[in-house]
Amino acid sequence: MLPNELTKKRRSAEERRPKERRAKTPEQALSALMRLCARAEKSEGDARRLMRGWGVPEADAEKVLARLIRDRFIDDARYADAFVREKLRLSGWGEYKLRTALQRKGIARETIDAALRQIDRTGMTDRLAEQLVRKARNTRATTAYELKTKLIRYGLSLGYDYETVLDTVSQFVKETEPCDDF
Repeated sequence: MLPNELTKKRRSAEERRPKERRAKTPEQALSALMRLCARAEKSEGDARRLMRGWGVPEADAEKVLARLIRDRFIDDARYADAFVREKLRLSGWGEYKLRTALQRKGIARETIDAALRQIDRTGMTDRLAEQLVRKARNTRATTAYELKTKLIRYGLSLGYDYETVLDTVSQFVKETEPCDDF
């Protein structure tokens, strides 16, 4: 083997190794989180997760988090409102999926409920119909029944309730085979 090839093999092995993160001091974590929060909304759960990854001790992490909240860099209510608006507008998510995602982020139930109360319910049905029309164009189905089941599954995966999905799909797919399953 040529020396140049050995160097390439060593370099590729080094590149494959995961980079180790340096532990941050609480001051470094605070300034890093301030920069991140200035660019995009972050939740308390996001900040805690990042600080855990940076190796910030739990007691120091709570002090940093308290400072970020006091200085209004982090506000879970503002985060939940922005999250709901973004996922509704860009991704077309339904209420169930939004609620679940916010719960996974560690947002309080009252905050989630307040953010979801601001949803335009009639607009959600229209967005669901748009999503289903777009999905129907790309869905292969041999029968109307098969198309209907695929669209119902897709609507449920977006986080809409069963009744809304069923009504919207039924309006969209007119000719279905008789079936007692729905």
